[in-house]
Order: sequence, then structure tokens, then C-alpha cells
Amino acid sequence: MKSSLPTSVQIPRVLSIAGSDSGGGAGLQADLKVITALGGYGMSVITAITAQNTLGVTRIQDVDLDVVEAQIDAVLMDIGVDIVKIGMLASPEIVRTVAKALHRHGVKRIVLDPVLRATSGASLGGDDTAQAMIAQLFPMATLITPNMEEASLLLGRDISGADDFKMAAQQLLEMGPQAVLIKGGHLDATHTQITDFLMWKTLEDGLEVTQSKEFKHYRVNTLNTHGTGCSLASAIATYLADGHDLSHAVAKAIAYVEAGLEAGRFLSIGEGPGPLWHMHDFYPTALLDEKDKY
Repeated sequence: MKSSLPTSVQIPRVLSIAGSDSGGGAGLQADLKVITALGGYGMSVITAITAQNTLGVTRIQDVDLDVVEAQIDAVLMDIGVDIVKIGMLASPEIVRTVAKALHRHGVKRIVLDPVLRATSGASLGGDDTAQAMIAQLFPMATLITPNMEEASLLLGRDISGADDFKMAAQQLLEMGPQAVLIKGGHLDATHTQITDFLMWKTLEDGLEVTQSKEFKHYRVNTLNTHGTGCSLASAIATYLADGHDLSHAVAKAIAYVEAGLEAGRFLSIGEGPGPLWHMHDFYPTALLDEKDKY
């Protein structure tokens, strides 16, 4: 008897190229949780192995360049990809290897989260790495998603608040990406409202123009914020791969992360700042019941 099941079902294919977080809250582990939670098929290329927990990063081991390239080749030659999300690239050599491989495979859509500092403050890439990203990956990027500190490092000047976002986004856009999202979550915690600023290029009557949009949302009162940047970039990538336009993908991703932070407020993982709760749409009950006790 012939099966009535469909022989070909397509779901968004999202490849994360990033470092591994042994604590599971950020990096590749967070990316794969997000992609799966949002209905995508997650794949991975490990660029570095970190010894990491909620208290910080204790050691980083870069993966050999030929192994990084071999991972990219293996995935793209067989499974293919609808979008690539790039996170931690700890050296200029890894940046160049990734850029070269993605260019060779003709990858068209890339969300680049220029991870240069861990939440704990540990360096995950120096100025030479930042410059390699600007030269090699910015011109290939559909979107870059720096936080305020990363934007400051990339521009070589201080970004102190939301008033600086428009000019900073314009300067970053001039470096080659199609769009820039500056994240405002690193503003002083006394700011109860967060502003994220999106600027992108578009064509109108054959002429390239820029558009921008602010996303204002309230800060969730929680210490469990580990992996928010990785999670946001992965969510945007998955929504883009699923057919949403850029502005809607960003808005939906912000809402997803905000809900994860809210659901994870009372999550107890580790002795330091824990992760948001990536699976809040699937397993919210226990966390919400715990929250209601307070």
C-alpha cells in the first residue's frame, strides 16, 4: 500500500556558525533551541569551544580552520540553507575562512551578530577580529545586530545612549551591510524602557534610500539574561527564513525574547545570571505557577 504521507516537506533551514557554550545558555546551544522553538531546522558550525557557565568564560579553544570550513561544506553541499546566522568568530583567520566558504557557496542571506564580548565581560574577539568582520562579512550581511558596546568597538567611539543610535546605525550601514539593528538592552538598568533601532537600505523608484524604525519595549526585571543577543539574532534569522519581512521579523523576535525573559524570571540555573527560557511557548505552566507565588 502506497503511503499517503507527503514526500517533500520544506521547513526553514537555518545554519548557526558560532561558538559552543558548555553552559547551554548562549552560543550554538541557544541558537539551536531558538530555531527549533520557532519551527526551523537548525544546523551548526562550531568555530570555538568555550568552557563557560553562568559565572563566566574560563577558557576558549578555537576550532582548526580546515575543520570550520569542512563543517560549512558538509552542511551546504547536502542540506542547503535558507539563511545563515553568525555569532562568535574569535579570530581574523576564522572570519576570513567563514567569509570565503559562504561566498564560495553563494549564500545570499546572513544575520551577523558581531559577538566581541561575553555578558560577563570576557573578550571573545579583539580589534583585529572586528576589523576583519567589517572588511569580510559586513558587505555580505543582510543584517548586523550589535549591542551598544559592540557598536562602540566597531566604530571606535563611545555610544552612550539611544540618542546616538541613528548616527551610529548610519555609519555602520555605510560599512556594507543591508541593515543594522542596534540593541539598547545594555543601557543602565535604571532605564525601564529599552529602545532598539533598526535602519535598512531599500530601493524606491530605482534609487537606494534608507529607512529606520524604533522598537520600544519595557525592561523585564530579571537577572536571567544570559544569551539574549544570540537568541534575538537567531529568532530574527528564523523569522526571515520563514518569509517575514525585515521589520516584522525584528518585531516578532523582540517579542519572543521578551517572553522568554519574562518566563525565565524565576528559573534557577547556576549561581550567576541564568538564561532566558527559550521553550516558553511549549512549557510555560510550571514557571508561571512559580511566578504567581510572588
